[in-house]
Amino acid sequence: MADTSTPTISITPGTWLDPRNAEPIAHPQLMRHLALQQVVLLGETHDRFDVHRWQLHVAAGIMAHRSDIALGFEMFPRRLQPVLDAFIAGAFATTTDFLEAAEWSEVWRFDPALYLPLFQFCRQFRLPMLALNCHRPLVTRVGKEGWDAIPVDERDGLTPARPALPAYRDYLSRFAGPASRSRDAMTSDRFVRAQQTWDRAFACNIARALDGPAAPLVIGIIGRGHLEYGYGTPYQLADLGVDRVSIALPTDGPFDPLREANIADALFRLPGAVNSE
Repeated sequence: MADTSTPTISITPGTWLDPRNAEPIAHPQLMRHLALQQVVLLGETHDRFDVHRWQLHVAAGIMAHRSDIALGFEMFPRRLQPVLDAFIAGAFATTTDFLEAAEWSEVWRFDPALYLPLFQFCRQFRLPMLALNCHRPLVTRVGKEGWDAIPVDERDGLTPARPALPAYRDYLSRFAGPASRSRDAMTSDRFVRAQQTWDRAFACNIARALDGPAAPLVIGIIGRGHLEYGYGTPYQLADLGVDRVSIALPTDGPFDPLREANIADALFRLPGAVNSE
């Protein structure tokens, strides 16, 4: 029997690919395009230094075309926004002081060295840092009790998430193991509600930053699972009326046009995984 599978496409390291048509994109052309958006979402794998360097380089590339940008971070809950504002204003004598005030060891816990170049980029150029996350217990409560059970004054400024598409539930099931019990857990209403609380939090806090006559371009530094295929935060942003959104993701290997055609608006081929300094 003939092999009818679609062959993968090799991407040269250091180059961009448009997954919708499997065509290369010139870096200057893409940066100009991204600079015209309301929101650019840069997906990440949290524990990889090379991915965070890529995010920094893309943010700098966009800034070459416009200076009114802000970087939004999944890593910080909204209640810590005053700490981020103080950091940008130069209020902390040391990075350690900032990380302690931002409760880094409690709210995120990954090695701060992964993110410090991004934070220093914002501080050096006086670019606003936006706290995109919500109060962590809210995620657990919504998953367990449902949105309607949460009093309005305990919703951390969020509105209810747009219901998940069936395709999103299928996507989430891919992260489960082979056991049916694991797959069921990953697609249960409880799990999906919790996941969508994060999706909606990022979207609400981005939309809040865009609410005004002099809105910046918001660059979202967010885990790629909330961005791929547009199912998570982009889907919630569209529900909030934010439609000029681009998703950019890094990749380590060849491109599968059958499976990944709609994964993002642009893919960047990294030279290889680098997990330490």
